[in-house]
Amino acid sequence: MKISRENFEKLALEQVDCLYRMARRLVRDESAAEDLVQETFLRALRGAPNFDLQEFGIKPWLLRIMQNLYVTRGEREQRQPAAMEDGQLDAEEARQRPGEFLPIDPTSFQAMDERLVQALQGLPVEYQQAMLMWAVDDLSYKEMAFVANVPIGTIMSRLYRARQKLTANLREYALREGLIRE
Repeated sequence: MKISRENFEKLALEQVDCLYRMARRLVRDESAAEDLVQETFLRALRGAPNFDLQEFGIKPWLLRIMQNLYVTRGEREQRQPAAMEDGQLDAEEARQRPGEFLPIDPTSFQAMDERLVQALQGLPVEYQQAMLMWAVDDLSYKEMAFVANVPIGTIMSRLYRARQKLTANLREYALREGLIRE
């Protein structure tokens, strides 16, 4: 079903928060995420005349555009030398001297949140994206398959493996910190 340009823009703008969340997870930088969202909307507006409101709606379509842009940018940037900001260098130094900073209480919510973020970041990118589209963006398997451009079975497999790896990783952490016993 074709929709008017005005309705298209309204539907697209309703998804800005979702797109920004996904962009932040993909690029892990505020300004780069804003650029990715902006470029996604630009591409979407260019494709608006050809957009057909399918059974999924506009959200998976926009997420797919973003995914394609991210992959294309990643391939292009892999060919470029990496530069580091001063803040990144300081953080790297801090990681190499772990005893100099106050530790976070491992039983606090802040430590659990941090550990969950680290566990998610430790997953392969495909698993991260599947887990976050499912848990945060509340997409169906069908919508996630459309966004990732893979079969539904692949999405189901990625989610299963992501859950298994997260469980194992967080269990190791909980055992190591004495939060649970075997």
